[in-house]
Amino acid sequence: MADPNDTPYFRSTGLGVSDLAKSVDFYTRVLGMEQVQTFELDYMDEVVVAFPAAGGGHGHRLVLMHWKDGSERNYRGNPVKIVWQVADAKAIAEQARAAGYPVTREPGVSKAPGSKNIVGFIEDPDGYQIELLQLG
Repeated sequence: MADPNDTPYFRSTGLGVSDLAKSVDFYTRVLGMEQVQTFELDYMDEVVVAFPAAGGGHGHRLVLMHWKDGSERNYRGNPVKIVWQVADAKAIAEQARAAGYPVTREPGVSKAPGSKNIVGFIEDPDGYQIELLQLG
């Protein structure tokens, strides 16, 4: 019998952030994620956030990373897009707007032929693009 720990899967994505507290606030308060772990390393601090999952576990995790070793880091304007599947893209976009974050594309029906999905974009505190995907 195969060991389930031998099956590879995508566990987490790391994202460099300029202000760890502000990013944690955005991903937890605005997007509804939970803070699940914190790591204080000698060269970087990390906060792991994830959406609550059925059964009390967590699926894919986002690792918010801030370097504190004095090295130069480019946290802004990076070509990064994170796609969230959400129940109500318009509501999340409004939450982001109310919290002072840019809505770079209002949620609307996808232009892909035959699609009924709703797609919109918001930006996190460092300008990373968050695609809100509501299945139609």
